[in-house]
Amino acid sequence: MIIKDEKKIMAVMGAVGLLGAIITAFINPLSSAVCILISAFSIIIFFRYNKKRLREIERLNNYLSKVCSGDYSLDISSNAEGELSILKNNLYKVVVRLQTSNEALQNDKIYLADSLADISHQLKTPLTSMMMMADLMKDENDEKKRREFISIIENQLDKMKWLITTLLKISKLDAGTAEFAENDVEISDLIDETVSQFSIILDIKNITVSRESESFRFRGDRSWSAEAIGNIVKNCIEHAHDGGMLTFETNQTSIYNELIIKDNGCGITNEDLPHIFERFYHGKNSSSESVGIGLALAKEILQKQRAKIEAESEVGKGTIFRIKFYKSIV
Repeated sequence: MIIKDEKKIMAVMGAVGLLGAIITAFINPLSSAVCILISAFSIIIFFRYNKKRLREIERLNNYLSKVCSGDYSLDISSNAEGELSILKNNLYKVVVRLQTSNEALQNDKIYLADSLADISHQLKTPLTSMMMMADLMKDENDEKKRREFISIIENQLDKMKWLITTLLKISKLDAGTAEFAENDVEISDLIDETVSQFSIILDIKNITVSRESESFRFRGDRSWSAEAIGNIVKNCIEHAHDGGMLTFETNQTSIYNELIIKDNGCGITNEDLPHIFERFYHGKNSSSESVGIGLALAKEILQKQRAKIEAESEVGKGTIFRIKFYKSIV
């Protein structure tokens, strides 16, 4: 198929060749014949080149149609130099980006669906418990039993409140709307605040708190940092045995200041250890009260403040969390 512009060009080439032949005919008939041959040869070459170019354009057009239908395969191994090859390479780059974006979108949809399923499951458990307690209270006349049911309902409401609050914080971090201050934060103050927050449960489980640390300062947001450390300590307490120990240590280098939090609880299996910072992940030794988002939130908060958290554990001996607050951006 030859489009109008190409037809006009061939017509002009033919007219120019014919005019040249007519003019040269008055000078030398042989020159006229040569002029006609050159003109015809030029038209043939242009026709063949144009036909090849149109075939390539048609192939690219067919490829774009396949892309629209979800087929992203494109072979560029046969590319040679030329304007169409440049166009084909650039088109390939665009399609690769589209394919990557499409795959990311599909992964986001799967992740959202899984997250919603996990959230629904976490909310369903306390809701079911509260509904059962409410039904039992209707026919319960014993005041002591009623107070016991009310206490259970209050505990489940506290669990739901913590879950919803934590999910909202994670959502703010994901959306990039969480604001982080840049202040000097004293690590000893954060440890004091955390220990005070869990003082009741520490007493109930008879857990001894040991502080073998020297205080240091880091640049960050005090409130968010307290949230992160609190979630780590909460995890340690959940896995600690009655009469266990919770230890805080520090280590300072020229590159970073490090906070080390240890427990001597049940520990984490090698199979579970690489996944403990994933959202809604439940390991084999997870507490029945564990939701699976505390450590994930802690990691995201610390990363937002250019800090890094690592964990090492041994089953039956406990877990060690290392938080490195870098003194400069790395």
